[in-house]
Amino acid sequence: MTTHRLTKLGRLPKALLCTLALGSGLAAAQKQNTLVIGGDFNDLITLDPGVSYEFSGSLITGNLYDTLVAYDGNNLKTLKPRIASSWKIDKTADGSRITFKLRDAKFSTGRPVTSADVVYSMNRVIQLKTPSSFLLTDVANVKVGSVTAPDAKTVVMNLPKTANPNIVLALLTFNVGGIIDSTEAKAHEQSGDFGSAWLKDHSAGTGPFVLNRWDRSAQVALDANPNAFRRSPNIKRVILRYMQEAAAQQTALNSGEIDVAWDYTPDAFKAAQTNPKLKALKTDTFQLAYLGMNSAKGMPFEDARVREAVRYAIDQDGIINSLLQGLGRKTQTIIPLGLAGSNPKISYPHDVAKAKALLKAAGKPDGFSVDFLVSTGSCAGGVPCQDLAAKIQSDLAKIGIKANIKQMVNAELLTTYRAQKAPLIQVAWSPDYPDADGNGTPLSDYNAKSLAWRNGWQNEQASQLAQAAAIETNPTKRLNLYNQLTALMVKEGPFAILYQPAKPIVTAANVTGFLRNANGDVQLERVSKK
Repeated sequence: MTTHRLTKLGRLPKALLCTLALGSGLAAAQKQNTLVIGGDFNDLITLDPGVSYEFSGSLITGNLYDTLVAYDGNNLKTLKPRIASSWKIDKTADGSRITFKLRDAKFSTGRPVTSADVVYSMNRVIQLKTPSSFLLTDVANVKVGSVTAPDAKTVVMNLPKTANPNIVLALLTFNVGGIIDSTEAKAHEQSGDFGSAWLKDHSAGTGPFVLNRWDRSAQVALDANPNAFRRSPNIKRVILRYMQEAAAQQTALNSGEIDVAWDYTPDAFKAAQTNPKLKALKTDTFQLAYLGMNSAKGMPFEDARVREAVRYAIDQDGIINSLLQGLGRKTQTIIPLGLAGSNPKISYPHDVAKAKALLKAAGKPDGFSVDFLVSTGSCAGGVPCQDLAAKIQSDLAKIGIKANIKQMVNAELLTTYRAQKAPLIQVAWSPDYPDADGNGTPLSDYNAKSLAWRNGWQNEQASQLAQAAAIETNPTKRLNLYNQLTALMVKEGPFAILYQPAKPIVTAANVTGFLRNANGDVQLERVSKK
């Protein structure tokens, strides 16, 4: 009887009907003001902008923190003011000087942004020796004391002759350039960690959003920052929900549980392109999917001929045509297509006989067995990582290399890789800033303690070419240096480039303003729901 009465809304008291209607309206409004993104965010390790060096971390911290300068939308060639209202470059006797003037802005804490906060943010990255510290220490060639604050609204960065000021401005658009509320960070400092333990799952920036909470392996919730100086977000809350499998994302998008699916398989993406209830976004990337081969002494890939054999063994056309279904382009150089310095003419043909001959010359005629570290979930281009790994495993087996697939979540995979403990690994890389040096230095200069270092590959000529190209300002001379570097890397380097993917993202039809640029950035404050 009670259930029967409740279903007959006309018999309910008028006040209760109003309350129910109001509640329904509030729920609808809340849904309209909340954007839910489903994706494989298992690479997320920290939300400290000075430490984060993962794809998901960059996506999120880019909306929590502002940098001095930034790129806007898909324009990755023209720098725009962000926290800095203006800047100028002057030559000095020792190199160059960049002088920034700061705009009036507030942190999410309500405190005003000062030049002291900028100096603190730069110095903490250098002193913490984070995964991205090399951008300041080895690319910008700055140290503690190089960035100063002559007054509350002026920041001066002194660069040596070994640094290209234009590249320094570009790299400052990455996480490493995120400006932190120094007062807040110092208040949560533990044992000289510059507040890093606290900033791992809290925020203290000026971005359009603040971190509400991060439930590990479940979701990240962001709320609109009332103190943001960028445009006020149309969406008041963004939830990034962990959904490792693309099929789960597809089901959730179709049911309305999520608004954006971050990882779609090529098959599902093709179907979404003809579905009027969805928007299929084939977004460009500067990403490279690759195999990393540990070349340290005593490792199976120590001999350059073995590494070259792997490059000949990989069937790139099969990967791109069958697995990716067009969501990828063929390249073998360490500089992605779309950046000056890329050389699409260089590529290894699929040649099993040549690969076998190289292994024989290297003293491994019968091949060898090696642990093959692979991520769970989706890989670049939306391909399930296990499917891509199975294809690689099959290709290598044809030349006698037995790759023993060991799957693990991204956070664990990256931790192992950064400790130089990955014999053979299937991963992806995007430049930290849209310039050839964003790949040139980390992939070829061992001293940068990045990808070349992780793979135990030390080549003095490669380091010198990368360093020379980084500071060369003449476009023709710079291109020549990168041509030399890419030719050297594709012959001797520790990488087998698999493909350059497109990123397939699918949204509900009522989502507008969702734009992911080739650098992987999404300005969430621009997104709306109709």
